[in-house]
Amino acid sequence: MTELKAALAERTSDLQRLQAEYVNYKRRVDRDRDLSRTVGVEGVLKDLLSVLDDLRSAREHDELTGGFKAVADEVERITGKYGLESFGEKGDPFDPHIHEALLHAHAEGIEGPTCVEILQPGYRIGDRVLRPARVAVAEPDPNAPPAEAASPEVAAEAADEPSVDEH
Repeated sequence: MTELKAALAERTSDLQRLQAEYVNYKRRVDRDRDLSRTVGVEGVLKDLLSVLDDLRSAREHDELTGGFKAVADEVERITGKYGLESFGEKGDPFDPHIHEALLHAHAEGIEGPTCVEILQPGYRIGDRVLRPARVAVAEPDPNAPPAEAASPEVAAEAADEPSVDEH
């Protein structure tokens, strides 16, 4: 009887081990399948980026009309369905993780590196950037007087006024 119990315990242990191996295998296959699908979708969408650039350019020049406009709208709808988003707006703070600076200048009236022109929008799926936005970047002019400094006339008037000590 003890031999039977020992054999039963051994078989039960083997069955539990096999079941755990199967569950791990199934998880790994599901994860690999999802990864393969994601890589495939990203590859196709990357190939379509130049088409989307051409559509954007045609739209900016009012060249999308008739049937071609319908095709363009459908291409953009389908890419959006798969999670493709464009990004990059004039005035965005420059972020080297999502922007590629092609031009650089200095400008007044800005506080830090800022995208002053979007040369080509960027595209991403979720948090993954497929192509960075290609931008012109401006930084504050290092030779400009600080923004807090008043004009010489205001500074002269302030020097004539007595200071008030609030102690």
